[in-house]
Amino acid sequence: MVKFGSMYRGNGTRVFPIIVVLIVVAIAIAALVSVGRSIFGGNTTTDQPADISRTALLNTGSNHSVRMTVRGPIVADESFRSYRVTISPNDRILSTYAGYLEQPIDTKQLPNNVKSYEEFVHALELANMIEGAAFTGEQDDTRGICAKGNLYEFEVLQAGASIKRLWTSTCRGSAGSLRANATQLQDLFLNQIPDNRDILKKVDL
Repeated sequence: MVKFGSMYRGNGTRVFPIIVVLIVVAIAIAALVSVGRSIFGGNTTTDQPADISRTALLNTGSNHSVRMTVRGPIVADESFRSYRVTISPNDRILSTYAGYLEQPIDTKQLPNNVKSYEEFVHALELANMIEGAAFTGEQDDTRGICAKGNLYEFEVLQAGASIKRLWTSTCRGSAGSLRANATQLQDLFLNQIPDNRDILKKVDL
């Protein structure tokens, strides 16, 4: 009995350090995995939306397009004006509207081609059109924003659905989500429509 007990205690003495080592190794591995996820996983989550919007912007497929919408000051319905420029690989469209229900005033539609569209969207990318994080919820609600000035919205579209939408205004305190020069982007869009001033002079924006 005494001899057997001595053997049992000896085995227990040898096994205990091994168990401790295994526990320490398991904790160390778990800590490394957690740190790796926080570093690499966090960056992937942050970068993914930007990558998606960039890919959508530069895609020259027939169901892709970009759009700029300009809304004038908030006034009476009879006096309210806005306009929209939509560019796709197939066509270029400038439309002007009266009233908040967007009653059409004028529309000019021109054909386009893939090469022209490719150059245009690359110019938009270089002008940082998709820079900035899109707002969500109430922060992205533009109703009533910049009542005495103009509101600018820039969108990347796929099959008519907005992939990314950024906006800004001419009013202080309402910079919006766009992190680019709105005037530069506006010029790029309008330059796609020859004689655009003949149409825009009716909305005076």
